[in-house]
This record gives sequence, C-alpha cells and structure tokens, in this order.
Amino acid sequence: MFHMFLIIGGDSEIGAAAFAALKTQGRVVVATTRRRDLVGQDRLFLDLAASLDKWEPPQGAASACVCAAVARLADCAADPQASARINVIQTLALVDKLVRRGIYVLFLSSNQVFDGRVPQVPPGATHSPVSEYGRQKARTESVLHDYMVRGAPIGILRLAKVVSPGMPLLQRWIADLARGKSISAFSDMKLAPTHIELVCSAISSLLSERASGIFQLTGPRDVTYADVGCFLAMELGVESSLVQTTSARAAGLPEGATPLHTTLDSTALRDRFGLEVPDVWQVIESVIDSDVSQSRKMQNAG
Repeated sequence: MFHMFLIIGGDSEIGAAAFAALKTQGRVVVATTRRRDLVGQDRLFLDLAASLDKWEPPQGAASACVCAAVARLADCAADPQASARINVIQTLALVDKLVRRGIYVLFLSSNQVFDGRVPQVPPGATHSPVSEYGRQKARTESVLHDYMVRGAPIGILRLAKVVSPGMPLLQRWIADLARGKSISAFSDMKLAPTHIELVCSAISSLLSERASGIFQLTGPRDVTYADVGCFLAMELGVESSLVQTTSARAAGLPEGATPLHTTLDSTALRDRFGLEVPDVWQVIESVIDSDVSQSRKMQNAG
C-alpha cells in the first residue's frame, strides 16, 4: 500500500537525518523547508512563522514527523512570545490540520518538559519544566495528549542530547587536544547522548506503525561534558590536565541548561521495537572514531 512519510522541518539536524534515512530505506518521503531555493519534488515550502491557512500536506501523506521548532533554550528565553508562536500555536495548528486529514503525527519533544531532579523519568510523569523551551513543549504535549485521549492518531517522542558524526564541539575539542591545547568543559552540565542513527530508527518505526502514545529515547546514564573531555584526552593519549573544568551556571547559560539528570525511561521503545541506547562511551566513540583517527595520524606525522 502506498504510504508516504512527511518530515516537517527537513532543514533541522534531526529532520535532515530522518529524511535521508527514510530515503535509504526505500521509503516514499517528502520534507518541508523554509528555504525557497531548496524547494523541489520532495521538498515542499513551509514556514511555521507564516499563516497555515492555505498550506496543504501532499497527497498520499499517511504519517508525519514534526521536527521543526525553535529549539535553543537561549532563543526561547530571549523571546518567549515569538518562540511560543512557533513551538505551541503554529505547531498545534499544523497538527490539527494533519490529523483532520487522517495523517498520523509524531511530535518530537524533549527531556526539558521535566526539571531533571530524578533520573529515568517515566513517560507518564507530571510535567515540571524549568526552561521556557520546556514550558512550551509541555504546553504542546498537554494539548496533544487530549487529542490522543479522544482517539487522534498522535505519538510523542521525547529526546535529550542527540549526537551526530562531525559534531562541531567534539571536533574542536579533539583538534585542540591533539595539538596539546587545553579545552574548557562544563562540570555542571550533563548529557545522556543518543546517536542520531538510533533516533532515525525510532522515528521510522513509530511512523510506520502509526504508534500512539508517549515514547522516550535517551542514553541509560548521565555524564558531564568535563567527563567527555577527559574521555577524549584518554582516547588521544594526552594528559587529562588539558581539560579545564568550568561552570555552565557561572557562564550565564539560560535557566534549565544544567539539570541534575537528563535520562528518561526508554523501555517502551526497547520492548516494542528493540531500540536501546548503548552506554555513553560507546555512543561517543561512534561519533568521534574518524576524528580521533585523523588526529592520531596528524600527531604521528608531527
């Protein structure tokens, strides 16, 4: 049966990766873009900042993943009204339009809907956001939950830190450490990273099954960014003293940037689809292998 997937926000990191992964799987997939110069047969123009009155999803679309959002904590904190227009008002208007046409909707959400005081938060826990971004995601989730209760075909996928090969921060740290240059890493900011490939697998599985409910995908435990820096130093065979610890709070990062925990209970995806995030160091190794190998070659050549 003809089953088209629609990626809302194909220019985003996750949206672009999901679009490419679905294409590789041989799926029929269309993505949206805010860039007029990228519009094509499988790229439709959609700007959530503009009116949605005349926008229509493509014929044949059966499942859609909403990746588009103002996702930076600082941006949401700096302009709550403008970011909420995208993350709440326009997103809900879009979901309503899709659902009314019988299209299943998968909404990407965040661990930021919780305060991070406890690890492995279950899917049904009460929202407790600290950041403006988290409050906006929680507001949208609440409305979508009401839709689901009434039988609407909607799923929510909560994520925390998603990492990809070529991640600029890690590339920069590896290059600096390989040259014997010190790096600064936050000792009070944590992550439980998930490889973007696994995120794409989760999106593909949920879209294919039109799975309703709340699903979560994070690593099993948190480490600090300083821990990651020390791990990179070890991998490169350089002194861990090159990793200088600093404070995210002291640096003035926005409220909600330093939760004690970022992990979410991800057993539903494991039990239903066999998707499980490996330990943090396996995830980090999977995104830095090529960068570390290249730096080692440069060290040896020098």
